[in-house]
Amino acid sequence: MTIIDRHLLWRLTRISVLLVLALVVFFILLHYIEYVDDFIDRQAPMREIYLIYYPNYIPEIVRLISPLALFLACLYVTARMAQSLQIVALLTSGVPARRLMSPYIVFAVAVTGFMTVFNGWVVPETNRTVLKYDELYLKEAPRLIDKSNIHRQSGPQSVVTAGYYDRQSKTAYRVVLQRFNTNGSLVERLDAPRMQWQDSLWHLPTGARRQFGERIEQRSEVVELDTFLNVLPRDIARMETDIESMTIPVAHGYVRALRRSGAANTGRPEVGYYAKFAYPLANLVVVLLAFPLVIKRRRKGQTLQIGCGLLLAFGYLSVQKLFEPFGYAGELGPVFTAVAPHVLFLLIAAGMLLYARV
Repeated sequence: MTIIDRHLLWRLTRISVLLVLALVVFFILLHYIEYVDDFIDRQAPMREIYLIYYPNYIPEIVRLISPLALFLACLYVTARMAQSLQIVALLTSGVPARRLMSPYIVFAVAVTGFMTVFNGWVVPETNRTVLKYDELYLKEAPRLIDKSNIHRQSGPQSVVTAGYYDRQSKTAYRVVLQRFNTNGSLVERLDAPRMQWQDSLWHLPTGARRQFGERIEQRSEVVELDTFLNVLPRDIARMETDIESMTIPVAHGYVRALRRSGAANTGRPEVGYYAKFAYPLANLVVVLLAFPLVIKRRRKGQTLQIGCGLLLAFGYLSVQKLFEPFGYAGELGPVFTAVAPHVLFLLIAAGMLLYARV
């Protein structure tokens, strides 16, 4: 690693950290101004909001703004070098533009790897606290996806039905457990007024069991039954933001459980799961977009180029948001929804690099 490589890495790191800090403060102030009325109306303990809620909100903000911070840092560092003729001096001394870009690539790859781990394991832990406070104190709290008339497949031949589910007490009401044979005929049915999650098992205080044979039906009463079902509380009553509070391994199991149980409206959690891998790629793509924009010195300055770069960056983020509703609705595959915007702008970056002869 040469002196210029270390110099560029240090400048990129320093500017990126400063931009992240500035953007974190900006977004926290913006969020507080927008939702302070909700906190006051619902009598939120302001001490907890300041000392618990917002400190736990910082990792999520860092996850969201890291591509923008890297993009601005790359624009600033490269533009300053181009305007002061440092890049011209390096190019005329025989350093190829591709070699000059190496520290940018190293920096972007390192940040992408770090953000993948950060996004997959750190952010979900802090998001649990954030989402709990959002549900309690914000009027625009995340919505429940399933709350009544819930049907889940517990196994290959068993189905769980609940008329209503209380997420807070983890209690399902008007419960029906049905078991079928391989031919699809009903073998057993258990009706219970309620079923509660206790000690990793479903507890039924009382119920009525009916078993069906050939032209025979046997009835029996059930009292204090603990049963294991291949359905967890999180699989019954789901919120839009559940996937945001799950680490990658937990989210993987959650998505598989939803598919296995036959739950509807699985587009949002599936897109959210694959986005845990795809979104950090934006840190690499924005650097590839920024470098060719400002590598060449302009006589009238590079304000126009930087402005175009910002439009391109916001267009990049907008396209990601544009794809998401189609993935949530199931009109696009979850993998395609999460990856397509990054591939699209990676191709744009490749075209820009070729045009700039990097």
